[in-house]
Amino acid sequence: MLPPSPPRLPRLAWITVALLWVVGLLNYLDRLIITTMHDPIVASVPMTEAQFGLLTSIFLWVYGIFSPACGFLGDRISRKWVLLASLVIWSSVTLLTGHAQNFSQLLWARALMGISEACYLPTALALIADYHRGPTRSFAMALHGTGIYLGAALGGIGGYLAQSIGWRGGFFLLGALGVAYALVLVLFLKDAPAAAEEGGGRPPEPVRAGLIACELSRSTSFWLLLGINALVGVVDWTIYGWLPVYLHERFALAPGPAGLTATGVLQVTSFVGILVGGLWSDRWSRTNTRARMLVPGSGYIFAVPGLLLLAWHPALLPALGGLVLYGLARGLFDANRMPIIRQLVNERYSATAYGVLNLISCLAGGGMTYLGGSLRDAGISLSIAFLICAGAILLTSVLCFTLKPQAR
Repeated sequence: MLPPSPPRLPRLAWITVALLWVVGLLNYLDRLIITTMHDPIVASVPMTEAQFGLLTSIFLWVYGIFSPACGFLGDRISRKWVLLASLVIWSSVTLLTGHAQNFSQLLWARALMGISEACYLPTALALIADYHRGPTRSFAMALHGTGIYLGAALGGIGGYLAQSIGWRGGFFLLGALGVAYALVLVLFLKDAPAAAEEGGGRPPEPVRAGLIACELSRSTSFWLLLGINALVGVVDWTIYGWLPVYLHERFALAPGPAGLTATGVLQVTSFVGILVGGLWSDRWSRTNTRARMLVPGSGYIFAVPGLLLLAWHPALLPALGGLVLYGLARGLFDANRMPIIRQLVNERYSATAYGVLNLISCLAGGGMTYLGGSLRDAGISLSIAFLICAGAILLTSVLCFTLKPQAR
């Protein structure tokens, strides 16, 4: 059940979460499905393992580089139309990916997807936060996050789609679904009433890039949050990019079951974690202003031994048990990322701030994903990559406990 709503919370606040839940699902499904189509894609389009890793890395790097500008766009103009354009463009690029005939074309398609998807999360989370300003904020973020997790989990069907309709057919299908759903957003998605009254979703005074840069650069807590997101990006994208391959090789799972197991276990446990994190943070924040920082910090403490199990244990079930611990902790953080931003910087700049965090997270994650491919080319086990992730998460937990809300 939903927690008690604050006074006069409009019904549109929950409708907005529901509409964007589907978009979040498509967002992650479209970007991640390629990782579970490894074998058929490499068989059709010859490339090295490092090049296959680069397909994820180039998406992350471009996505990250454009995220601050795309977040600024979401702060500057109507959030609804930014979200709609993002969905239409990335879905069209997904369709084009199915037509790629060589590695260069795949690489360009992934780069274009990175640009188009960069507008979504900063703007979507800022719009949800516009509606949810009280004790429903983290839970609203959590509900939206379950759509993202389900989309990431469904990325595991890539191997099965490739077997049934071919990897190209899989991209055709997903692209068409996204373009069709854009019509639903045209009809039902609205900017938050307070912003819409000022005209087209704009704030009372224009948002200026120079003012945002000045405020963010002066915030020590925001610099700490940048470090946290860099470390989280390293871990998240290492797991997204290489866990299916790792399970296939280390535990002799077939490509289809390996992909579905990797994404399914991670996303189901993250699904639980994000709901718990949203409810826990909302309730605790009534008595402790640091609750939204302390909840993810506590969770990441338990994620460290989980990643060590994943890297070291020779049996599948204990390794998956370690993945469960990480998934739960990851959910606690994702429920609170945007609420933390809103406690550290001016709320009018939250989409831009989230975009900056995406930049550092994706650059770090893309580098680690490429390193994973390089390790494989050198004959080194991916276990080393997961050991690095365990150290990164330990440092993340420490930094979370140092964050403090800024005085307004």
